[in-house]
Amino acid sequence: MSSRTYYTAVGHFRRKSSGLGRSYPVIIINEQEYNVDIQEMALWTALNWRLLDFPQVEAEYNKLNQDCAIPARRTLEDCLGRLCTRGLVASGTGRTDFEALYDLLGGLYVSPLSERLPLRLAAFLKLTVLKGIPVSKARELFRKDRPSEEEAQVMALSRQALLSTAELIKCAEVGAKDISTDEKLMDALYNDEDTTSDNIADMMLTAESRERITVAVANLYLRKQIIFQRG
Repeated sequence: MSSRTYYTAVGHFRRKSSGLGRSYPVIIINEQEYNVDIQEMALWTALNWRLLDFPQVEAEYNKLNQDCAIPARRTLEDCLGRLCTRGLVASGTGRTDFEALYDLLGGLYVSPLSERLPLRLAAFLKLTVLKGIPVSKARELFRKDRPSEEEAQVMALSRQALLSTAELIKCAEVGAKDISTDEKLMDALYNDEDTTSDNIADMMLTAESRERITVAVANLYLRKQIIFQRG
């Protein structure tokens, strides 16, 4: 039986200075820095805020290669495998699209991005003043995101604690809204004799909330509202 595999980037990008007038890219995951070469950075960028199968990864990477002429020290497959081994890219496999998506996201931790008003204002002014886009059109582009009920639930919980997608599903299953303390968090996630941090992704495979919360996480990620971290 055929299967599907999806990939996505983990962490966020930052440019560091060497102190000699040169800069270099690093990927930050859980406050730890990972150095990457140009090919790895290009492939990670192709996957950032995307959920792609391999042909889609290849297409996005080739687009970047056409624009930047990326030095290829290794094949695309080898580079992707290296990033997966280093934990900078995650993959998930399943018999269906949704099973692959859940396998990909279930163990990844959701980190909301805060809205920075000064940055949004600067971008707004750039569109209207420098690029000549009408104010009405620019205002439409910067309209505040209107999340669904499930997306709002994911964001509210993720702002209280670093949770994996599987843990967010468990919170939805037990109706947990306040996880602001370690005691409340543990009571929500591990309030039975069977669930552990090692098996919670498997335990949530049959949860009623699995599909709607997983899709909510995916949608928030694709709309650049969150990034993924490792546990």
